[in-house]
Parts: sequence; structure tokens; C-alpha cells
Amino acid sequence: MNTLLQPQPHSSFRRKHSIQKFNRSNLTSTSATPVSSSPKDLFTREPPKIHSKLYGDDLEINQRAAKDVLSRLSSDDLRSVRSHLELAETANGVRMLAKNLSRATIQLDVKAIMIITKARDNSLIYLTREVVEWVFSKYDITVYVDSKLEHSKRFNKEQIITSHPIAEKQLKFWNKKITMKSPELFDLVVTLGGDGTVLYVSNLFQKIVPPVLSFALGSLGFLTNFKFDEYKERMNHCIDSGVKANLRMRFTCRVHTDEGKLLCEQQVLNELVVDRGPSPFVTSLELYGDGSLLTIAQADGLIIATPTGSTAYSLSAGGSLVHPGVSAISVTPICPHTLSFRPILLPDGMFLKIKVPNSSRSTAWCSFDGKVRTELKKGYYVSVQASPFPFPTVISSRTEYIDSVSRNLHWNIREQQKPFSSYLKPEMRKMVLENPDIDDDHFDINYTDEEEASETTSEDIPYLPSNGGTQTPQSQEERCCFAHPHARISY
Repeated sequence: MNTLLQPQPHSSFRRKHSIQKFNRSNLTSTSATPVSSSPKDLFTREPPKIHSKLYGDDLEINQRAAKDVLSRLSSDDLRSVRSHLELAETANGVRMLAKNLSRATIQLDVKAIMIITKARDNSLIYLTREVVEWVFSKYDITVYVDSKLEHSKRFNKEQIITSHPIAEKQLKFWNKKITMKSPELFDLVVTLGGDGTVLYVSNLFQKIVPPVLSFALGSLGFLTNFKFDEYKERMNHCIDSGVKANLRMRFTCRVHTDEGKLLCEQQVLNELVVDRGPSPFVTSLELYGDGSLLTIAQADGLIIATPTGSTAYSLSAGGSLVHPGVSAISVTPICPHTLSFRPILLPDGMFLKIKVPNSSRSTAWCSFDGKVRTELKKGYYVSVQASPFPFPTVISSRTEYIDSVSRNLHWNIREQQKPFSSYLKPEMRKMVLENPDIDDDHFDINYTDEEEASETTSEDIPYLPSNGGTQTPQSQEERCCFAHPHARISY
């Protein structure tokens, strides 16, 4: 079974001549080989690689148009377009293609489900068992759970097999080695936890990722938009009727030495953070974009965030909210030395490099979604580019992003003005209810446009003192103090 499945010819993800090579100055080779020490400036842009279940029949609706658009984007003809109109038509075709992909319903044909349970919460073990037993009672599907549950008394594998004999063959256990080696083994991933559990899925699947269905059982839920109380209905719909998936952008981040040797590579769903670590000094970081020096950041660090990660560390550091449908790279400084260093959004096609200069006073540290913390010595750098392995999440509704931002951040939520009738004494409240002549739609005190348009009264005339007003003092000693005539001053 191939772990890296290339897009099929009929798919709308197809790119002719998909491998492109761009020369970049001052950039070290970022090819996908495990270790590279070559000093050549070579940047390889890879075609997208997605799970085989995400190739639905509905994606063939605009097959010819999609192939034409992607073919033009992948060839050198785009560099020599004859008119601005021709370029605008191509850009519009890309936008329409992305829109159609988000609307397509994908039939998964689920044969194997992987359940990932939040760590350090034993109560969720019982919920995991409940989901497993429900699946076995309704479907002939293989279920994979965490290998740590194989001998768990709370999960009780033996009792599940007794109650559901099909579990003897269909209940299996996953570990990190299986997810890295055979990601195509799983047709659907179900998470029981919070956003941290979803990030753990991204860390497990460093290449192709199966569709992810996330149930909210954590403290935060930007990525978990499904209620666990509705898990039966939601899973029934996913298995029987298909899903609509949002292909969230990830970053491919590579750490290189000063000689260009590749130390590690990570797929990032939220953000790459480069900070000063335990050093008391302000870190100095060179930020390059497509081989050109963009700026030298003197700050506690830099956050390079995806649109998904814009609601995480980047937001706390003053970055902007970015919709997952917007293809952009967010660069947010952490406590910059210059206040003019504001967050910026860069195009997702830009190839970034964050380097620790040789003149830096100390080393820096980098982390990927809060994991794999690595020291960057002087001359070391991290390259960042849009990953060819997107992270597909099942869409709960058309407005799930705005709903999650409003739910978690109380975005633009304000309590309505409450009537003050609750402060009335009982006898006054009784009088209001018993008076039939009171019109609640008419306000005794009202400032409206109609009132302002009526005849001007003395109340509308601006106040001007008769003596010309207070004179501006020429010195501190000449300053006067005016008090209310009934005020009493004691010393």
C-alpha cells in the first residue's frame, strides 16, 4: 500500500508538470531528501498529496476547467500572459476551483476508523469504549484505538469482545509507527478531546492525513466543532452520506545547520515559533522571503502561523484572525524592540527562511506546534513553505469558523441593554401595570432626528461665556482655579 498517493489523472487536484524548480539566492537546498549538505540554491515546489478517500466523484463536475487552470499554473506560459484580462481570468478560475472543492460531498466508503483519545483524562476512556461498542453494534468496520488501551481495565477489551464477537477481529490498536508507515490504513480519524488532540493528529500524520472528525471534549474548541452528545448522528452521516472537508494548510518546516545539513523536518498545523529560549538577551533573527531579506527582527521571537493557527499563540501576541479559507502566512513578532514592527500577512506561495545571524549575542530555539523543541545555533536557519500535505477536517456547517470564534473569544458579543423596571418597588411596579394611559412606545425624554429638525430652542445653542471665557495663563503662577460657589475649601 502506497503511503504517498499521488493525485489521479481524473482529480481536480491534478497538476501537469507539477515539479517546478526556482532558483533562490542565499537559500540552501530544501529538497525532500532526509539529509542534504549541498550548497545549491534549489527550491522544489511539490504538488498536493491527499488521502485517497478525498477523491470524490463530485470533484469531476468541473474537471476540464480545473485541469486547464492547474495546467496553466504549472507551466511557464503563465509568465508570458498577453494581457491583464488573461491573468485575471486565471486567478478567478483558481478561486472558483477552491470554492467548488469546499462544497463537494465526498463518499468515504469507510472500512477502518481510528479513534484518538485525549491523554491524561481517564473519564474519556469510558467514552471511547462507548463509541467503539456503538460502531460494532451498527457497522462491520475495523476500529483502531490507542495501543495503551489494550491492557486498560477501564477500556476492558475482553468485555467488549464478549458483548460484540466481531470485535475479536475488528478491534485493533494503533501506535505512532503504524501512522507514520501506513496512513492510508485509516479512512476516518475521530478525536475525543480538544484542540490539543487535533494537533496531536497532525503530529502523528507527517505525510498524508485521513479526514478528521473532531468532537469537543476539551477546554478549548476552535477545531472541535461537533458536540459529543450528537456523535451517533454525526458518525452515521459521515459513514452513510459522506462528508464535506476543509483542506487546512500546513507548513513544511526544515531545520538546517550553517552548512546546509538538514537536521529535522516537521509538518505544522498551527505555528512555527522561533524564540530566545532561556537567554536573557533580545534575539536577532533574519527573515528572508523568496531569497530576499525582508527584515531583521529584534524581539523575543517570531511566530510564523497558518490561518488555522491565527487563533492560537499568534492571536495572543497581537496577530490578526485569518479565515482558514484565506491562503496566507502570518508573521507575528513577540515583544518586538521597535513598536513599528507590526504583524504582517504574506502570500502562501512565498518561501520563508528564519536565520540566526553569526553576529547574534546568543542562540535561538524553535518549536513546531509546541513540540520538538530544537536549538538554533549561530548560522542555523529554519525554512518554511506551504506543505503539500493539507490537513482535512470535516465541516460541521457553513459558518463553523465564525461560530467557533464567537463561541471561544466572544467575538463582538455585547449584552443588550436591560430595562431598569426590575429596580422598581413593588407598589411602583403595580402602579405602572394598572395605569392604562401609559404608552410604552412613546418616550417622555427622547433625542431623535425629528426633535433636532424642529424649532431650535435655547437648549440647542452652544454655550459661550459672556466675558469671553477663561484666558489662557501666560505662566504657571497666573493660573486660576474656579470652584462651585457653594464649595468649601479647608486647609
